[in-house]
Amino acid sequence: MNNFFKKDITWQKCSVTRVKREKKNSHKSFVIWFTGLSGSGKSSIANSLEQILFKNNCSTYLLDGDNIRSGLCSDLGFSVVDRNENIRRIGEVVRLLIDAGIIVLVAVISPYKNHREMIFSRLGKKNFLEVFVDTPIDICKERDPKKLYKKSFFGEISNFTGIQSVYERPEKPDLHLDGTASLKKNTQKLIKILHDRYIISFPNIK
Repeated sequence: MNNFFKKDITWQKCSVTRVKREKKNSHKSFVIWFTGLSGSGKSSIANSLEQILFKNNCSTYLLDGDNIRSGLCSDLGFSVVDRNENIRRIGEVVRLLIDAGIIVLVAVISPYKNHREMIFSRLGKKNFLEVFVDTPIDICKERDPKKLYKKSFFGEISNFTGIQSVYERPEKPDLHLDGTASLKKNTQKLIKILHDRYIISFPNIK
């Protein structure tokens, strides 16, 4: 936002606070940020986790990278500048959802370390879990659920992460998942860490 306009904006305090919403929901609000290559399994794992949370009466919302780009960020491309703005917008939406008392699951490639650090510093360490879904690129190419690797190979798309554009692996993620492991195993690891951090009350899934 232009600094000229910022001086005329004052944050409106509301009577219904995050703490009150968390108390009503019987769980803390939190963000689980899934990062990894296209085809790594981010969305599948996030979807699996959300189903378990939802069944256990948690208030949740899943923000998927493609869904965000189909609306909120439909005007952005894949240059470094546009990727930065894409992540910034997602981060601002996440901040609002955390304030709403919701457990937010974010499944986006978010390839650049400095972009992820920007969001995490904005959210606050206590509010997020960085989950690296680590899947070899050859496996991602084999899966290729959206045929993006194929399109990249034939030059139909450019700036594709892992091919023409770099993916900077998280050095110290809060949770490092093997993207070739079973969906149940990875979901169980997430449930355990959320329970250990006192975000949710149930310790495991069947």
